[in-house]
Amino acid sequence: MGMPSNNNKRKQFSVAYFIFMLFMLWIFNDMIYRPYIVRETETSYNQFLDYLNEKKVAQVTLGADRFAFTLKDEAGKQVIHNVVRVDDPNLVDRLIASGVDFAAVKQTQSALDSLMGWVIAFLPLILIWYFMYRRMSGMGNSVMSFGKNNSQEIQGEMTGVKFSDVGGVGEAEVELKEIIEYLKDPARFNRLGAKLPKGVLLVGPPGTGKTLLAKATAGEAGVAFFSLTGSSFVEMFVGVGAARVRDLFEQAKKKAPCIVFIDEIDAIGQARSTIAAMSGNSERENTLNQLLSEMDGFKPNTGVIIMAATNRPEILDQALVRPGRFDRQVQVTLPTEEGRLQILRIHARDVPLAEDADLGRLAKITPGFSGADLSNIINEASLLAVRRDAPAVAMQDLDLAIERVVAGLQKKTPLSPEVRKKVAFHEVGHALTAFYLSHTDPVHKISIIPTAKGALGYTMQMPEEDQYLTSEEELRSRMAVMLGGRAAELLVFGTATTGASNDLERVSMLARRMVTEFGMSKKLGPVRYSNPEGSYLQSPSTNRTDISQETLACIDEEIRDLVTSAQNLSISILTEHRSVLDKVSEELQQKEVIMGEELKTIALETEGEHHFERVPISE
Repeated sequence: MGMPSNNNKRKQFSVAYFIFMLFMLWIFNDMIYRPYIVRETETSYNQFLDYLNEKKVAQVTLGADRFAFTLKDEAGKQVIHNVVRVDDPNLVDRLIASGVDFAAVKQTQSALDSLMGWVIAFLPLILIWYFMYRRMSGMGNSVMSFGKNNSQEIQGEMTGVKFSDVGGVGEAEVELKEIIEYLKDPARFNRLGAKLPKGVLLVGPPGTGKTLLAKATAGEAGVAFFSLTGSSFVEMFVGVGAARVRDLFEQAKKKAPCIVFIDEIDAIGQARSTIAAMSGNSERENTLNQLLSEMDGFKPNTGVIIMAATNRPEILDQALVRPGRFDRQVQVTLPTEEGRLQILRIHARDVPLAEDADLGRLAKITPGFSGADLSNIINEASLLAVRRDAPAVAMQDLDLAIERVVAGLQKKTPLSPEVRKKVAFHEVGHALTAFYLSHTDPVHKISIIPTAKGALGYTMQMPEEDQYLTSEEELRSRMAVMLGGRAAELLVFGTATTGASNDLERVSMLARRMVTEFGMSKKLGPVRYSNPEGSYLQSPSTNRTDISQETLACIDEEIRDLVTSAQNLSISILTEHRSVLDKVSEELQQKEVIMGEELKTIALETEGEHHFERVPISE
């Protein structure tokens, strides 16, 4: 937590730097500046005698090792020269004979020369130090502030965020309101001996609004809010992280009541055994130990709430999340349909919407989207409306914005006729498999326009509702839809292309999870074979002592059977409806884009309504 801004900060010199600077001044003054001044005005003794005989010398000042004389030039100006003194016993007689005023003085350097020597030497060194200090201070790493944390203090009302600005968080808001009530009225809780949680850990996928929730909590409570990231504690210097943790808690106690928010706490909160095994980073471990010690060191009701956010709670040290430290975990999940509608309305407050812009429909067809995704959709739709000079954002802009977020920006480079035909059949294969198979999401759009994400075409399906559980039949249907494009290529062209590589990757991963995680294999039974991290290592060279080689071979066989049966199902569906496949593919090559309703219309016109019957999944 950073100190409040102070215009009277004292900038301290390093002692070693100051000594070095004095030494450099002495070197410059005695070896460079003074010899330069003497060299520029020096005259030979013979020349001095010539001036003396010609009566041009006005005044002479005799020194121990050299003397200076004033010379009158033709313009009447007096110019000072210096001469190295030689052993001349007749010098005084010569001066008297020439009528020159002379005096003997102790040789000293003029005040101006001395001052200029020191100033000129000081100036570059001071400038070097100043720019070095400015640069290090700009990076937050001043020489005198390595042990200071780099948090930003914001007063609660200045965060500009309230719970009305946060949508779709559901129960998380309810849990955080209790903390707000304590910060506003601590006596109410202390009366019954209730202890406020020391730390609140916000856990959830990226983009769900964890940081926004923390700011809203401070905004509602009206207390100071300190924000910093976990990575800001760790530097290349040993001990800096621990010092910054100590400084953080010292400043927090002075500013109580307040909220300290540490974003991405997994940067310093990883399990210590994991840190030692991976890198042996003792500095990171020391920082974590100091954080654990400090959280135990202050009383629960001091008015300081430590909030943190992470999307990787499984790697945090168990000592960090135990009761007494981060003893309250708030799950910030992906928003439901109602939550998505709230988020869309919040982000569309300042966006003029056309009459056909239906945010309710948009919320319905975007399950699995985070708050950040929805915000991006509204922004992309606004940009599309500006591009076509529209007065308001229409539904077509919102639909195109979803496609841009999911599939990427459309490319203008056209496909060759041969590639265009293959891509069309591939995408229609996906769409028709989903259209005729049960337990699948409705087809929203088919496109053969290449996108910036590398896809030559795409088929979009839009779920009709949020889904929390998935049955084995639904998973098998998804696999068949994924392989529908490859099945169409095999059926029409007799060979497969590389266009199905991503489909094969996804279907193989899903089949592996069905066998090793979900227990959806009759041969292997309801047993989990994946490792605790959730990934399955099938290589015989891995040290999996809990699985025999026979079981590994059986797992591979079951995965192969699932993928093969899914592909055979897709081929059988497309073979039965070959006329629809050809008709829709031809239409798609002409239009490049076909919507879900058009697909249904073409299918019914081609085969008749009595041929439309969704195929159930059979074992």
